[in-house]
Amino acid sequence: VQLQASGGGLVQPGDSLRLSCAASGYTGNYGMAWFRQAPGKEREFVAAVRRWSSNTYYADAVKGRFTISRDSAKQTLYLQMNSLKVEDTAVYYCAASSGGPIMSMMSRSSGYSNWGQGTQVTVSS
Repeated sequence: VQLQASGGGLVQPGDSLRLSCAASGYTGNYGMAWFRQAPGKEREFVAAVRRWSSNTYYADAVKGRFTISRDSAKQTLYLQMNSLKVEDTAVYYCAASSGGPIMSMMSRSSGYSNWGQGTQVTVSS
């Protein structure tokens, strides 16, 4: 399945954005996630949702501010980002794993085989 991320932009601290990740095919049996990579830093886990369920998982840095969700009918993954901070500035990537990943790999980029191209989110005053 191919992934296409969109929705990034330039916002001020405290603002909200919603990212979307459109899949080219059926993703019901895919675990899906968002990662981000800031300049000069490694890619880091943001949030994930398990296959076949609505169970969600978040990095501590975004817990309570970001919400991951999926629309199975539209084959689309979302990331609602509220109360954005300057440190949320990064390129955001969506990822998917057919049949997985297992719990221990949920927050690891190596747990996902399908990646979108990334969308830039810049939070600046």
